Amino acid sequence: MYEKYLSERIAKLRTMKKVSARDMSLSIGQNENYINHIENGKSMPSMQVFFYICEYFNISPKEFFDEETSNPPLIKAVIDDLNQLDEKQIMNIHELIKGLKK
Repeated sequence: MYEKYLSERIAKLRTMKKVSARDMSLSIGQNENYINHIENGKSMPSMQVFFYICEYFNISPKEFFDEETSNPPLIKAVIDDLNQLDEKQIMNIHELIKGLKK
């Protein structure tokens, strides 16, 4: 169950980042076919490499497994930006978001 989720999630996040499986594999210090093997269900990453994968996407393990968030790196970036605003600015953005949802 989690093997399929893990492989699909990595593929989705990698595609959103517009990077090849080969480039990602090499970027996290693995052989060039490593991510392909995970995405094809041939292998699973160790915990240490899973953490490298999360770092690569700039997300936490919790964000990786959050099924309700389709683009965790973008959500994390927005939250980081929001944390730098004052309360009035955040309230203005909240009103804008509510208007977009209509």
